[in-house]
Amino acid sequence: MSGRLAILGMGPGDPELMTLKAARLLGAAEVVAFFAKRGQPGHARRIAEGRLRGDAEELRFEYPFTTEVPVDHPHYAVELAACYDAAAEAIGARLAAGREVALLCEGDPFFYGSAMYVFDRLAAHHPTIVVPGVTGMSACWTQAGCPIAHGDDVLSVLPGTLDEGALAERLAACDAAVVMKVGRNLEKIRAAAERAGVLARAIYVERGAMPGERVLPLAEAVEPAPYFSMVLVPGRRRPR
Repeated sequence: MSGRLAILGMGPGDPELMTLKAARLLGAAEVVAFFAKRGQPGHARRIAEGRLRGDAEELRFEYPFTTEVPVDHPHYAVELAACYDAAAEAIGARLAAGREVALLCEGDPFFYGSAMYVFDRLAAHHPTIVVPGVTGMSACWTQAGCPIAHGDDVLSVLPGTLDEGALAERLAACDAAVVMKVGRNLEKIRAAAERAGVLARAIYVERGAMPGERVLPLAEAVEPAPYFSMVLVPGRRRPR
């Protein structure tokens, strides 16, 4: 009989922002799996510290890269697919043996979360539960004291990997925006915000709800931007 896979949204960084449900399932899991950057402990694992069973097996999966390789590089999709295949194989073996596995995911698993690729590979074959988590963007606008949208504002969530023209067009067309995947794209995002006429109100948040958090106007942000950074363009421009 197959064990169950529990994919847990761990929230954006502050351990107190993990849901009660995620904490309960994490504490009961026989196996705890997580992704991490090479040479780093892993943010999801850091959030989970002190909540694992004493006898839990840990499965650590290292990304081949994070921001070092652009998404359009020919090796990008191939090497990440191999990483997710290996993770699914290892987790699937534990599930086939009847063990309960918790897969940790920063933020929310189905919102730019790596865990969704394991879900794609395993959910059709094993009982699976997904626990939503507080997203990084909601933590960032809260930490920045920046109400993001109201009334009938249109909120757009944009990847910073878009080209400058596409970013500028989309920023100009919406009322409020969150630009994710900043990293090496910071200068391009700033230029796009200026072209769209939103630079004056754009806010840069680095490591929101994590140690080392920084909040400042986008116009004042300087490279390099870490992986955990995003840009907020608040709406709420209409009477209220």
